[in-house]
This record gives sequence, structure tokens and C-alpha cells, in this order.
Amino acid sequence: MNNVWPNSERNVLVDTCIWSLLLRRHNLVETPLTLEFQNLVKEKRIMMLGVVRQEVLSGIREKSRFELIRQKLRAFPDFPVNLEDYETAAEFYNSCRAKGIQGSLTDFLLCAVSHRHQLPIFTTDRDFDYFQKYVTFELYSFHIVSQEFKA
Repeated sequence: MNNVWPNSERNVLVDTCIWSLLLRRHNLVETPLTLEFQNLVKEKRIMMLGVVRQEVLSGIREKSRFELIRQKLRAFPDFPVNLEDYETAAEFYNSCRAKGIQGSLTDFLLCAVSHRHQLPIFTTDRDFDYFQKYVTFELYSFHIVSQEFKA
């Protein structure tokens, strides 16, 4: 059974690389990607997997920086992952591996959750393009709109 979330727009799974780009960098440059992320936050459409939270927080050496990022991430509850998601992730991993495509366990868990819950994945990781040749899930895409035309 799919979970129902409070907005009419479809929610989006955000990959570790996006979080790292936005939270772990000291100087954030405004780009179409960062603007899109901000829009998703405003619309409350961001979904996070607990394992992605762990990846983002791992390796932050400075305790105060770790605490700052941890607090920011707490605004985003973990999307529930169940037995079927883990089993599907293993199947996806095995299917891709048999074709010579490697990826992380986290990547394949994102693919499995995306597949089962029809949630697109927001990522800049090109590995997902290779995964899509052998497993079914959706990548998030967005249209770049010029600032002068925004309402």
C-alpha cells in the first residue's frame, strides 16, 4: 500500500549528492538546481530515506557543522522503507550487476522506493541513467524558467 502525503503534487526522493551540494558546501551558488530544490522545500514535496540522511551526515569532522546540518535535516522526516523495498533493491542490484553496472546499496534502495511508490529521484548522479537501462524507476526532471517570467 502506498503512503499518502499531504500535497497534490508528486513528492520527490532527494539523493545524497543533492543534499551534499546544498548543505555541506559553505558557499552556495544560486543555480536552477538550487532554485528547484528551494521550490520543492516550499511545496513540502521532499522525501528522505534514512540511509541518505546517514550518508549526508557521515564524514563531517567539525562537530558544530555536523549539528547544524543535522538540525536542518530534521525538518525532513524519513520516508518509511519496508521489507519489499529492501528485497526489490537487492533484485535491482543483482540485475544491474549481471549486466556489469555497479552502484551503491543506497542508490538501489532509492530506485526500489521510487519504483514502488512512484516517486521520482532528484539526483545529479549519472549512474542512475545506467541503472534505468535494466530497472524501472523515474528520475526527477525540472524545467528551467527564466526569473523574469516567474509570477
